[in-house]
Amino acid sequence: MKVAGFTFIRNAVKNDYPIVEAIRSILPLCDEVIVAIGNSEDETLTLIKNIKSPKIKIIETVWDETIREGGKVFAAETDKAFSAISPDADWAFYIQGDECVHEKYYPIIKKEMEDNLVNPKIEGLLFKYLHFYGSYSYYGSSRRWYRREIRIIRNNKNIHSYRDAQGFRWSGRKINVKLIDAYIYHYGWVKPPEGLKNKVRNFNKFYHDDDWINKHTPETYEFDYKNADRLVPFNLTHPDIMKKRIEAVNWKLDIDLDKLEKKMSFRRRLLQKIEDLTGWRIGEYKNYKIVKR
Repeated sequence: MKVAGFTFIRNAVKNDYPIVEAIRSILPLCDEVIVAIGNSEDETLTLIKNIKSPKIKIIETVWDETIREGGKVFAAETDKAFSAISPDADWAFYIQGDECVHEKYYPIIKKEMEDNLVNPKIEGLLFKYLHFYGSYSYYGSSRRWYRREIRIIRNNKNIHSYRDAQGFRWSGRKINVKLIDAYIYHYGWVKPPEGLKNKVRNFNKFYHDDDWINKHTPETYEFDYKNADRLVPFNLTHPDIMKKRIEAVNWKLDIDLDKLEKKMSFRRRLLQKIEDLTGWRIGEYKNYKIVKR
């Protein structure tokens, strides 16, 4: 069984992405990792080269900045990385620049890839998610946060990144997947207020035009941590690869968790209560089809 990892990144230093940690977190499971590095304004290329792993293969790309609708440029860059994977790879492990895999899940992930290698019904593996928010000590747990997403797919070039690179489609249809008992740790919202302000303004450039950005996130815009709905204390361990970043934290999330949850509308609180009691998320968007055996 051959496994190839793939990812894309641009301006990782400028935007403080944990891309090095993301790549290193999947390296032990991969025989090669394709990194598509966009035309950056910082030392992103040097950053990736300094990982110094013979498994890493860098391709340099130029982002089409005329694509300013729905984050489609992210999907385009994902497809570039996926296309560069060696044809003899069986599985392709996708990781985004603000995600990591905890080493405790390596045995589970490897076994699932091995067990489903010759099962044509399984076209991808679906991961659970922890979305850390504002701090490494809390994660978002509400309907605002997607619970699952595809991160391992067959190395079949009929598969393409979908919409803004959150998931994948096979020739336009949803992929048949197996839900596995492993999590992706998402760190994209773990930044101080100024960092999150810059993140929001930067991201919006790939979703909206300048008029929209200036109206909704002007230079005077201040990020509000109170948009998370509900935060849950995290009392377990983070991936070892994240240790230095966590130790370097120089801000504190100052927020009243009870007040935060009370801001939710009655409808959202009711739907959340149903989910908490039954595990059923009513009306959940699913960009996949779970295969039950």
